[in-house]
Amino acid sequence: MPTTDPLLLRLEQQRATAGLPRGELDWLLAHGEIVHYPAGSTVSSPSAAIAGLYVVLDGHLSITVDRGAGPHRVLEWAPGDIAGILPYSRMKGSPGDVKADLDTEVFLVRREHFRELTRECPELTARCVHIMLDRARVFTSSDLGEEKMASLGRLAAGLAHELNNPASAVARSAEGLAKRLEDFDAAARAVGALRLNDAQWASVERARTLCLAASGRSFGHDPLETADREDAITAWLERRSANVTAAYSLAESSMTIDALDELAESLEPAALDAVLRWLVAGCAAAQLASEIEAAASRIHALVSAVKGFTYMDQATMPKPVDVGQGLRDTLAVLNGKARARSIAVSLDVPADLPRVQGFGGELNQVWANLIDNALDAAKSQVAVRAAPVRGAVAVTVADDGAGIPAEVKERIFDPFFTTKPVGKGTGLGLDIARRLVRHHAGDIAVESAPGRTTFTVTLPAGGGGA
Repeated sequence: MPTTDPLLLRLEQQRATAGLPRGELDWLLAHGEIVHYPAGSTVSSPSAAIAGLYVVLDGHLSITVDRGAGPHRVLEWAPGDIAGILPYSRMKGSPGDVKADLDTEVFLVRREHFRELTRECPELTARCVHIMLDRARVFTSSDLGEEKMASLGRLAAGLAHELNNPASAVARSAEGLAKRLEDFDAAARAVGALRLNDAQWASVERARTLCLAASGRSFGHDPLETADREDAITAWLERRSANVTAAYSLAESSMTIDALDELAESLEPAALDAVLRWLVAGCAAAQLASEIEAAASRIHALVSAVKGFTYMDQATMPKPVDVGQGLRDTLAVLNGKARARSIAVSLDVPADLPRVQGFGGELNQVWANLIDNALDAAKSQVAVRAAPVRGAVAVTVADDGAGIPAEVKERIFDPFFTTKPVGKGTGLGLDIARRLVRHHAGDIAVESAPGRTTFTVTLPAGGGGA
């Protein structure tokens, strides 16, 4: 019998419903309805229940989700696609706003008919299950990407703060070094003109050795001691009519009054002033060079920690992972936040900790989420520990915060659930941490009481020795 119903013809031409048995198509015609949505209108939102299953006949739909960083388009539906809620789905509301991008016409089967739909339309139900699995993969990938970007933003802000101090020190010391080298050059010419004898040069070299010994290390002078030394050296210089501006630099070094007396005994007053200027300029230049080296080494260490944290330039395949190094790299990139909040962070990792087989970048994402949350919750301390436990590696992250209320504890691993202010958290960190741990055949658990909250991640050991 030829098909005469225009709606039946349209359903037979849609990708999602083409080829369905005639009985299932007849059931859909008896239980569905045509709904029109003007361009720009809202089809569903997080605040309202989804009406049912939509077969898009004409137009275009899309869903945008805001996880704290602005709306992000996650999925789109064109003619022939199935949207809305699907049979067997546990979803109650839309995770975002579904809007009609164009004038759109859909065939709607309301959710109250789903029980009968699964019984009367097994072929359509099977297709919906496949669509649901594909949709879950898309949302999982999108969630992970969103959380990684949010986490990257937080880490980048902390890293920028961490790099700013040594970078500023390099710039400041380099500027001062240029001036000191000019002073040193002028003082060296003045000292060269003195034509000192061997005995005088020997005295000058002993003083220079004491001054240079200060470069690159601290002599433990506290501010009061330095002030006292500066006063004593200033008085010594004044008695000999020497330039008192050298007092501070000499007080910062290991120079002693006895060494200065020895120098003064071997030189004429005019020569003493020129030699002191040369000593101070040379030692100050060496000290500035040492500060530049220390600051540059700090920058290099931070960059190395970031490369280790992200597993940059390494193949994305499972391999033996050094959990201890991952924890150290993670703490290095989060150190700025800990210092800003005056949180003391301890790390305890045994030297013989077994490796785990997996993806280092993913595990570092887990450590970053747990430690970042602990820093937010802690009053004064965060303790990170890794240890072998019966063929596995257990990592604990503990804080001394107020604890997690029982009603919150039941939901902390739920997607989009967060206790942080808007814009501070996506509600995906712990959900994704749990997914990544399970991806490594591991387990994550939490214990909490006032003053002590501990997250424990247990991963199978394997993939080589410590």
